[in-house]
Amino acid sequence: MGEVRAVIFDWGGVLIDDPAPGLMQFCADALGVPKEIYIKAHRKFTPDFQTGKISEDAFWDAICGELEIPAPKERSLWYPAFKAVYSPKPDMFALARSLQGNGYKTGFLSNTEIPAVRLFLEQKYDMFDVLVFSCIEGAKKPDRKIYELTIERLGVEPQQAVFIDDRLDCIDGANTAGLKTIFFESIEQVKNELHRLGVKST
Repeated sequence: MGEVRAVIFDWGGVLIDDPAPGLMQFCADALGVPKEIYIKAHRKFTPDFQTGKISEDAFWDAICGELEIPAPKERSLWYPAFKAVYSPKPDMFALARSLQGNGYKTGFLSNTEIPAVRLFLEQKYDMFDVLVFSCIEGAKKPDRKIYELTIERLGVEPQQAVFIDDRLDCIDGANTAGLKTIFFESIEQVKNELHRLGVKST
């Protein structure tokens, strides 16, 4: 029952370079405020943005209200920001495709925002059987229920799934939900750990 049947990938920091530093700088520059000041306001409202509780318009209104500055002229600032810093890791996407070709179910699980989902879908990735976005589901990692939702859609038991992420809190959340986990450090390290778990990745 514990044999691995599915591998679930995080997005930022695993499949792509961590977009956060670039996103913070892009948005700070667009709003004309220091990066450190922007980050403080950003962190205050990000949870609601990432769980779909507020729209992008409401997100910027909240941030600009906090910073006491005018709202951005470009109301869809998050999409161009994400696009500007988007840097895929081809070897990781190739790994997902290889796993899928070897008969494993592949999942994608990300804490992200509606404009970023738009960018993801534009890439037309076809190596994932299940896509789970926090902003659509109304829950985010490390909330147990988003892991349970992902494995339910993959049709596997918790112990039959491996979750890969670069954040320890998200890894801990997956462990709590009963999944096997790999803390991402490098493509080779991930392949080695998958091999250790009996997963054929090539």
